[in-house]
Amino acid sequence: MKRLIAVLLAVWLPMSANALNVFSCEPEWAALVQEVAGDNVTITQATTAFQDPHMLQARPSLIAGARSADLLICTGADLEIGWLPLLLRRSGNPGIQPGSPGYFMAADYVRRIEIPASVDRSQGDVHPQGNPHIHLHPRNIERVAEALADRLAQLDSANAEAYRANADDFLRRWNEARDRWEEQAASLAGLRLVSHHRSFSYLADWLDLDIVATLEPKPGIPASGAHLSRLLEQLTPAPPAGIIRAPFENEKPAHWLSDRLSIPVIEMAFTVGGSDEATDLFGLYEQTIATLEEYRE
Repeated sequence: MKRLIAVLLAVWLPMSANALNVFSCEPEWAALVQEVAGDNVTITQATTAFQDPHMLQARPSLIAGARSADLLICTGADLEIGWLPLLLRRSGNPGIQPGSPGYFMAADYVRRIEIPASVDRSQGDVHPQGNPHIHLHPRNIERVAEALADRLAQLDSANAEAYRANADDFLRRWNEARDRWEEQAASLAGLRLVSHHRSFSYLADWLDLDIVATLEPKPGIPASGAHLSRLLEQLTPAPPAGIIRAPFENEKPAHWLSDRLSIPVIEMAFTVGGSDEATDLFGLYEQTIATLEEYRE
């Protein structure tokens, strides 16, 4: 069933007849919009948990969704740089262009990490504005939720009180869950892991995980045999607990290294919809921590 869902490039979640039309680039923001807006929105979701959000084609179905959108919510920080500008141009929708109230980039509201001092092509697919995979730190979700409620209220003043009330309720539940997660995950501090891409840097920052290496020699550059051999030599004296990867990342390099180090490949849900348990943001975080606990050193 998950794989069937993964082939869909757009997901429509119909709500009330007079709903705002929201175009969400990633599943985590669609889930957050649902929490804050409730029945006052109709959501078009551009990607699933089984698609790399760096890479997408501006297909007609997505262009149609963007054309009718009142609000565009994406990660930003150049995560969607390979496809979003083209989608915006082809949509012809002035209400969701940069600078308009309907243009909302979640990364604008959080503290970004891994901001490079300089950028050139030799560094691979480095994001000048910092690591864009912001959604696996709960405080980032809090900040985005607050800003999103304000933006929805600006676009739809008739339902402003409902948006803010929903956001308050979500944040109350989220803060309670965050305290519980932090207590539960305290023993994960220092857990040594290899990551395929820098997809989990914010999770590591939150839980004090130790990402000792990445399978990509540089961001966005596929692992070569030479690079994997160097990693094998580097990690053999003290193998990490496992290799974490998102569902859409190439599994072959991870399995090559895991076989030689005798450590597991750990497929993380990464975002909402990435596993049967990760049906919303709460489920995503609970499943993420539960998965890591299985490999606690």
